[in-house]
Amino acid sequence: MTTSIRDQLHPLLQRLAEVIEAQWQKHLDLEPYYLPDDLGYVEGRLEGEKLIIQNRCYQTRAFRKLHLELARVGNNLDILHCVMFPRPEYALPMFGTDLVGGRGQISAAIVDLSPVVGLPDSYDQAMSAAIKATHFKQLRELPTWGNIFSKHCLFIRPENAQEEDDFLTVTTAYLEHHCKQAQQLQPNPEATSEILAGQTNYCTQQQQNDKTRRVLQKAFGDAWAERYMNTVLFDLPAEDATNKH
Repeated sequence: MTTSIRDQLHPLLQRLAEVIEAQWQKHLDLEPYYLPDDLGYVEGRLEGEKLIIQNRCYQTRAFRKLHLELARVGNNLDILHCVMFPRPEYALPMFGTDLVGGRGQISAAIVDLSPVVGLPDSYDQAMSAAIKATHFKQLRELPTWGNIFSKHCLFIRPENAQEEDDFLTVTTAYLEHHCKQAQQLQPNPEATSEILAGQTNYCTQQQQNDKTRRVLQKAFGDAWAERYMNTVLFDLPAEDATNKH
């Protein structure tokens, strides 16, 4: 892979990327997931600034795709985006987290385990416990399409280093619980249709994120932005979800 931009990003993005990959490696048996060659590492320009996007993807027994994206626009905008897509025979929530930073500040931090066919009790308890001891001063309002998120979705603008640490702690707890549950869960082929419908709804709603789409359209054009949204960010699950090179 081309030299990583990770070291240039805001420290919270660096730390979260490290946590995500460490949890994946600790709890899951990772195998490669192959993106189209031109979508793993992408360079473009946005309003005169260099835009770099780096994607790292894996697959496992229970997940058809684990996706971690890091992006940077000049010195003004840092982005981390992560989604874990379960295979459609596993009734697991959708783990997702995003960080957006600029000029040394984090403007948006969100994490959730979004229900696909309801949120299992173990998730409800673990997420409630993780978020209970925290207090964030600036809670952000969810987008209009945010009905896909759980009641434990955390969406904030961290005010200081302590709130950044607390967000990282909550995200780590959500992620660790999710990875452990995924390792223990057995597939349920009878529920595939219901799970597929829930995942499709999640991806369809996420594709309505106009901010992401507009940035990609400005930098790469409408057709490329559409392909990236539908192929890399929120590809819809298929009945045959095995990823082959």
